[in-house]
Amino acid sequence: MTAIRHPVSFRLLSALGWIGGALLAALALVTLVIALLGLNWLRAPLERLALDATGRALVIGGDLSLSWGWPWPQVNLGGVTFANPAWAQEKQMFTADAVDITLNVPQLLLGNLVFPEVRLVRPVVLLARDAEGRKNWLLDRSQQDEGARIQIGRLQLDQGTLGFDDPTRKTRILVALSTPVAGGGAADAGLVFTAQGQHRGLPFRAAGTGGPVLALRDDSTPYPLKLEASTGATRLQVTGTVTSLLNLTATDLRLNLRGDNLAQLSALLGLALPATPAYATEGHLLHSGNAWRYEKFSGRVGASDIAGSLLLTTGGKRPALSGELVSEVLDVNDLGPAIGSRPGSVKQAMASPPGKARMLPDIPFQADHWDTLDAQVSLRAKQIRRTRQFALQNLATQLTLKDAVLTLDPLTLGFAGGQIKATVSLDGRQPAIQARAQVRVNKVRVAELFPAVPLNKTSIGELHGDVDLKGTGNSVARMLGSADGRVGLVVDGGEVSQLMMEQAGLHLWEMLALGVTGDKQVKLRCAVADFTLKNGIAQVDALVLDTAVTTLRGTGSINLTQETLDLTLNQKTKDTSPLALRSPIHIRGSLARPQVGVDKGQVAARALGAVALGLVNPLLALLPLIDAGPGKDSDCAQLVRDATGAPSGKNTSAGSPK
Repeated sequence: MTAIRHPVSFRLLSALGWIGGALLAALALVTLVIALLGLNWLRAPLERLALDATGRALVIGGDLSLSWGWPWPQVNLGGVTFANPAWAQEKQMFTADAVDITLNVPQLLLGNLVFPEVRLVRPVVLLARDAEGRKNWLLDRSQQDEGARIQIGRLQLDQGTLGFDDPTRKTRILVALSTPVAGGGAADAGLVFTAQGQHRGLPFRAAGTGGPVLALRDDSTPYPLKLEASTGATRLQVTGTVTSLLNLTATDLRLNLRGDNLAQLSALLGLALPATPAYATEGHLLHSGNAWRYEKFSGRVGASDIAGSLLLTTGGKRPALSGELVSEVLDVNDLGPAIGSRPGSVKQAMASPPGKARMLPDIPFQADHWDTLDAQVSLRAKQIRRTRQFALQNLATQLTLKDAVLTLDPLTLGFAGGQIKATVSLDGRQPAIQARAQVRVNKVRVAELFPAVPLNKTSIGELHGDVDLKGTGNSVARMLGSADGRVGLVVDGGEVSQLMMEQAGLHLWEMLALGVTGDKQVKLRCAVADFTLKNGIAQVDALVLDTAVTTLRGTGSINLTQETLDLTLNQKTKDTSPLALRSPIHIRGSLARPQVGVDKGQVAARALGAVALGLVNPLLALLPLIDAGPGKDSDCAQLVRDATGAPSGKNTSAGSPK
């Protein structure tokens, strides 16, 4: 049977045959020309083409040849130089004894310089960037078109030098690269490199090894890397693999990092990191796609240990950080920089002159970087060290940073045998941070709050209360110095030292008697501290200490802007005292150095009165010294309701007579 060919199919096959024949003929002609004349005649046209396109001189000083490989041909050039633009400090951007380039022909026909593989012999590559954003590795005439660059897949170097200069960032680094000589027993080490110079104004050094071929854009082959580097006081060691050195499509590294301050990494990473004491960390760094994971790391910040895992996700509106941090022992001195407190600030404040003593943290928060990162990180610490006044333990909080608003919710802390639970919000969207703190105090043991007071060691009273404050400012001191809100604290029952209460009333007879018989404990009916704050001034609404024998009532204010005290305590005994000076107690000075004293004028007046009456009749000398009393019991239930905001009629244990 005879096959019948369709006329259209026949014409198509015929056309394809003609095209194929023409291509083969052209290829044969090119091959013949190259065989007869070589490629050196192309040097001048290529140099003119480069000059016309870039405005910079390309010089091919050696032979130009072509070799055929699979799947693309390879061009071999000898003695190549490529000039820098006029603004660069160095005359040449690139020089090499020899350059072997594999050509991606389809991309070349489209006008794109895509080289799957490049081999350089003794190259010197000097990259530079200036204040106007120009980059000498971009090949357009203005050096600002990111698309005008050579795309290299894999790069092999032999005894080369790589430099980078960016004066605006105070960065200038020179890298020496070499390949061990074959047969020397170290060929498997691949590329060896050392670097030195300046990075962001700090001394920079690095050394390491890598694979024999730099996989610049290879998304399938992990590139082995071992590196030790330092910039300033920061030290870095990494061992592992990186896939695609330019795009960093995947990373699997064992990382060891240490330095003086985490904040020094902010500029390098482009993230807002807090100021810290010296730190060290070691862990497993993994990267794939938009996710960077720092897994199962451990380390120290100051005297505090830290461990956990973190995940940084990019590709959104801003990078997002999540994870969990755990500390066995957290040193409060290491938290100082995070809340704006200088190390040893309390000790320094106590040693300062009375008018200059300051103890509230006053180092500004760096909120201008808060909008560079979103975060949701939990922190747990089992023990908290170097709290000389009282024991702190079991810190737990959830830190959230979203749209430049930082919140700690909830924040719980074991405090003097009880617990503090708080919600803290810092809104950094305005030039001055808007702060809000809501704190609940529960079952804090009064005795542990004042461990240095021996007469109060047997007190079993527990402190409860609420704090609700709003303030504006970029440090804790400024926030409190502008705060509005209220503070209400009450003590639920307990006992206090009778001698301490008699001393508060200057009851000389009772003090003498207790000195002979020994101190006793008296029932504490209630203790209430209720303040209203307006623009940093805490005004006393109620300040009462009511015991079975004496009541102390306070008036005055605390100025958080100036950190000064202006309080007066008046005592009223519930039993007649035959010998007492009865004077108000003034609490003045600063928060760091409070000064407690009696009203010397009233004490002197009573003493003079006793002397004057004693001249008339010795028995009359006792009249000014008698404290007749009797003071009345305070309405503890109402005071507690007022201080805690409890509704009237609600049964409250705090303040109920025991």
